[in-house]
Amino acid sequence: MGKLDVVTIIIIAANVIISYKGFSDFGFFEKYKFNVGAVRRGEQFRLFSTGFLHADNAHLFFNMFSLYFFADVVIGFLGVFSFVIIYVGSLILGSLLSLYFHKDEYHYSAVGASGAVMGIIYSAILLQPGMSLYMFFIPIPIPAYIFGIGYLLYSIYGMKNRIGNIGHDAHFGGAIGGYAITLLLAPWLFEEDLLMIALLAVPIVLLFALKKAGKM
Repeated sequence: MGKLDVVTIIIIAANVIISYKGFSDFGFFEKYKFNVGAVRRGEQFRLFSTGFLHADNAHLFFNMFSLYFFADVVIGFLGVFSFVIIYVGSLILGSLLSLYFHKDEYHYSAVGASGAVMGIIYSAILLQPGMSLYMFFIPIPIPAYIFGIGYLLYSIYGMKNRIGNIGHDAHFGGAIGGYAITLLLAPWLFEEDLLMIALLAVPIVLLFALKKAGKM
């Protein structure tokens, strides 16, 4: 993890340039951020453009730092073209899940590449579930699949309880995108590790079961 392919550099550069434009230009930021009311009025481009805006430097750094560590896993297994499909698809699915959960909250707004980045992370976990991850606050390595499942379970908790100023639903939608698109692009995974595919699907199934039961 942690290599820089040209396409990763381009995506990081685009995020930095556009985010800094948004930092200094309020009108630009407001025009391109995700906003439920604007999207429902027909400005669907916001479902995509929001993924290149960030709230502040810390938000931008964390997303790009995460992308830096996981992008090469996906590129290594699937290639650049598939990586871009997963990134863009996860970005849009993250926005769509936010729209689904907040469709009646016309004031609801969000920004960030978190959905796209989470899609790349979940794709990398699906492709290499046995890799170890180190978290800042935990001094021991964590198997990637445990991190992935645990993070999505936390996201469900965050969505249900509106914890923090975090787009938990965009994170979750991005993970769904990374999961589903990776399986479409790499069907051989069904033959190699069907149990892992099923385990990583547990939080996704749980979310929609809770939604159907009216508990979300």
